[in-house]
Amino acid sequence: MEQEMTIDLTELFAIIKKRIWLIIAITLATTLISAVLSFFVLKPVYEAKISIIIGRAEIGEKVKTDYNEVLMYQKLVKTYAEIAKSKTVVEKTINELGKSVQADDYLKNITAIPQPDTQILVLKYQSKDPVDAATTINTHAKNFIEESKRFYPDGNIQIIDAAQVPENPVKPKKMLNIAIAFVLGVMLSLGLVFILEYMDTTVKTEDDVEKLLDLPVVGIIPNNKDE
Repeated sequence: MEQEMTIDLTELFAIIKKRIWLIIAITLATTLISAVLSFFVLKPVYEAKISIIIGRAEIGEKVKTDYNEVLMYQKLVKTYAEIAKSKTVVEKTINELGKSVQADDYLKNITAIPQPDTQILVLKYQSKDPVDAATTINTHAKNFIEESKRFYPDGNIQIIDAAQVPENPVKPKKMLNIAIAFVLGVMLSLGLVFILEYMDTTVKTEDDVEKLLDLPVVGIIPNNKDE
């Protein structure tokens, strides 16, 4: 069994060695294409985010914290997240900022993420313009707070951290794209090499004869070169 495995591994390495330049060429090509797309073709996308805390409106000078009430608002955060993505809030923000975009396309760039086991909701918006990303999400948060009061008048929604203009893009992830392209290039080139080897049925060596006929080779005619 070990001998068969050794022979198989030796054959595999021989196949790879025979077409090593094809593997290198394909891998370099995919990596280079990915680098060109990541650095020169794909436009950077910026993401701005804003953190919001949701609770009960204060009544009087002091409010006694109730554990059950905290749990209730933790569960309500998911409902508030759906309100934040409602078309009413979206269309109000689009109209206020004068954006020339459809509501469905706008929704593709915004996310509302409830933070686990907290009363905090994080809103994020992605745009190719960093200033637009910050302005849009801050305006969206304001409209969300106004709209949510229609459904929960006693709710107290406060902004923890207003969105700042992002300095660095979140897309494309250049080095990750290049790494993925390199791995794919290696996998594709290896697959192509083994397919080519499988399709090649020509007899080139005495080993090929033994495999094909299952008979030992008793003699070899040498190649004579004219001097």
